[in-house]
Amino acid sequence: MDRPILKTPDEIAKLRVANQIVKGALDLVGEMIEPGISTLDLDIAVEKYIRDNGALPTFKGYPAPSVNVMPYPASICASIDEEVVHGIPSAERKLEEGQIISVDIGTKINGYCGDATRSFAVGNISKKAQKLLDTTYRCLDNAIRVLRPGVLLTEVCAAIQKEAESNSFSIVKQFVGHGIGRNMHEPPQVPNYVSRGGRDTNFELPVGTVLAIEPMVNVGKSEVIAKRDGWTIITKDRSLSCHWEHSVAITETGVEVLSI
Repeated sequence: MDRPILKTPDEIAKLRVANQIVKGALDLVGEMIEPGISTLDLDIAVEKYIRDNGALPTFKGYPAPSVNVMPYPASICASIDEEVVHGIPSAERKLEEGQIISVDIGTKINGYCGDATRSFAVGNISKKAQKLLDTTYRCLDNAIRVLRPGVLLTEVCAAIQKEAESNSFSIVKQFVGHGIGRNMHEPPQVPNYVSRGGRDTNFELPVGTVLAIEPMVNVGKSEVIAKRDGWTIITKDRSLSCHWEHSVAITETGVEVLSI
């Protein structure tokens, strides 16, 4: 079991700066979301915002998950409807009324990373889609609420799973949250469910832990597959999926959400 790389207060302050740039970029996306805008338009605007604020877009050029797949080509992940994560922006992909879109953004500044995701409604959406957005956000909020110095990681995972499944949705199991610091992905992994009876996550999270918690929730079954581009992950049954994420620090005084 990989334990977290603990951060000092000075390091948490640097992580806060990176995550506040992510927050600003997501605020910008929220202002731009409307039917007809392309995901490439969103990507271009976000990259400019990140660089104008002195940071780098950490997703751009990120190594591929498998051989013969290009490094990630964009600054945001824009995942629409059945796309779970890692949707690649394009000029051809224009948003349509009734869709939902999850936008994941990463930054790096002064050697430290920021990472957060929001999901947005495009115009008027169905009741089922709205319930999915609301439930996935509560999964994240509930996980943050149980965080405290010394909490078991298993408790965080269980809070996410309970909220999703009590609303008859399923949890994506192939992708997880993670520690974050000098690198975008650090230990520990943060599953959105309790695996193997909690044995893999049955350890305490001390002061100095910083996690990117990111529930991914499906309307249908939990299974996902990759599209031909090697990056975009979709639900196997093509049901709607939703993704929310915050970077969160456990401090001497409790918990700080760095990306709000």
